[in-house]
This record gives sequence, C-alpha cells and structure tokens, in this order.
Amino acid sequence: MRAWWVDEPGPISTRPLVQGRRASPRPAANELLVEVTVCGVCRTDLHLAEGDLAPHHPQVVPGHEAVGVVIETGADCSRFRTGDRVGVAWVGGVCGRCDYCRRGDENLCLSPVFTGWDKDGGYAEKLTVAEDVAYPVPSVFTDEQAAPLLCSGIIGYRALKRAALPAGGRLGIYGFGSSAHITAQLALKQGASVFVMTRSESARSLALELGAEYAGDAYGDPPVPLDSAILFAPVGDLVPVALRALERGGTLAIAGIHLSGIPALDYGKELFFERQVRSVTANTRADGREFLTIAARLSLALSTTVYPFEAADEALEDLAADRITGSAVLRVRPEQAAG
Repeated sequence: MRAWWVDEPGPISTRPLVQGRRASPRPAANELLVEVTVCGVCRTDLHLAEGDLAPHHPQVVPGHEAVGVVIETGADCSRFRTGDRVGVAWVGGVCGRCDYCRRGDENLCLSPVFTGWDKDGGYAEKLTVAEDVAYPVPSVFTDEQAAPLLCSGIIGYRALKRAALPAGGRLGIYGFGSSAHITAQLALKQGASVFVMTRSESARSLALELGAEYAGDAYGDPPVPLDSAILFAPVGDLVPVALRALERGGTLAIAGIHLSGIPALDYGKELFFERQVRSVTANTRADGREFLTIAARLSLALSTTVYPFEAADEALEDLAADRITGSAVLRVRPEQAAG
C-alpha cells in the first residue's frame, strides 16, 4: 500500500516526510482493518514531522483524523461490520486499569496509545484501529467534512469545556485554524460572544463570516474583557497576553499538545483575581461521542482545503506557513473510487 512516514524529523522545509510503499497491516482480534478515504492534516502531524514531538517508533505514519471503510474485522469485534464507515481519532487505546481510567479520566491514562504517533495513522491507504476507539461517522457529513471533526473538533470541544465559559459569556480565541473555527461555532451556537485574535488576515475574515464579534491581531487587546479564552496557537508568548485579557475569575484553556516556552508571569497583572490556566490533554471517548452527536445536530460550516495524497508534504508546508484557512484534508483514495 502507499504511505507517508516520518523519515528524519526536521524543519518541514527539509521534507522530513517520505512517500513509499508498505506492507498492508493485519488486524488483531480486537481491531478493524480500515481502507482510508481521507485524513485530516493536523498541527500535531507537523509537530511530529519537525521533531517537536519525538516519534515513538521509526518511520511512523502520521495522521489521526482518518475516515474510511471497514474491510475486515478481527475475531473479537462486534460493533462494526465490513462496509461500515468509521472515524479513527487521536486516542488509539487506553489501558482501562490505571486509577485515571477507572475514575473516568482516561485522557490521563498512564499507558495510552496514540494514532499516528504510537501506531501508524491515516497518511496511508490502510490502517488498523481498536474497535473500542473507532467512531461511527454521522451520515450528515461527507468524508472531507468529518475528518477534521475527529481531532480538531473533539479537542476543541474539550477545550471549550475546560475554559468554563459562563452562559452567554465572552470567549476569546487565540489562533484560528482547524480546531478554532469549529470551536468558535460551538460557542456561538451556545449563545456566547466570540472574539478572535490571530495573525492571519484570511483567518480573521473567516472568523467574522462565522459570526465572531471581533477579529484582530494575536497580540492585540480585545475590545472588552473576556470571561474565558482558549489558546490554540502553539505560542507560549500568548499565555500572558490572554491572561491579561481575562475578566476577574476568568479561565484560559491551552488546547495544544505542544507549546513553546511561556515567559515569566506577572502575578498581579495576569493571575490575581482568581484568573486561572488549564491545560487540555487528549480526550475521553465520551468526549468524542458527545461532540459528534452535537456536531451532527448543528449546522457547522466546515471550511476545508483538500489535497491529493501525493501532496501530504505540501499540505504540512502550507500549514506551517499559515496558508490554510480552516482545515486541510488529504484525499487518500481517489474520489472517483469512493462510494
């Protein structure tokens, strides 16, 4: 099968991704074999390729926003059948035994498995996924629409919960890429006012089109104090900026798996009056099920740019350079063959 993998991590301009052929994977008893139709291109894939996240095994295949069709089921599988459309997300497995898993916080599992990091992901024609972490894809979404929901959407949903936005509150969003443009719509449909701070002019335009009340520079001040904020940009310098924009008692949630260094904080200006910072670590399967149910009910405007499979490295270069507005998606199986 065709696949892309991380050869030698480094700046994306050095083309750390290599395309070639791999043997098709075989499903274990608890796994599904999935023929991939599309796979979202996530900033985490970029961090992996560039070495911000060290690959967990040599020549790992990135991609954790995969949509495809089940073509084989393991002996112990019963939830899905051959021909079912499924989504394969970031969380590829949890132990179910540690204290965190037992208390319902499986996103903090001590022995997690992550798709496209611990095991090969969706930048390939086929992949395997444990049946208990695969998602049925709501029929209201095309493959291209569904792909970014599987990480950008789910993580954005968890980040919104972690941000503790009060009913009808003012939400600040720093960075406006794939996850942010989905999360902003969730907040708007809950009655929030959304204020977007980002360096990309095209992203600002999209934010306003989607209903944001304000869109300005990432380091600028929003026109009003914020009740909550989410930092999507992997830029630690923005942490104090976002904290200063918060109202008393406000919460900043940091959504990314990787963040550059955070400068020293001024307690009086940035943390006093019970402002707080929360990280966001992966998600639970319950988060995924809840979000996909909500997303299917809402009329989300999903902005996608589709790349042919052969252009995976180009897609990551465009992502690194902020040339993508909304979400990038690789079409792995030629469109004329889909269906």
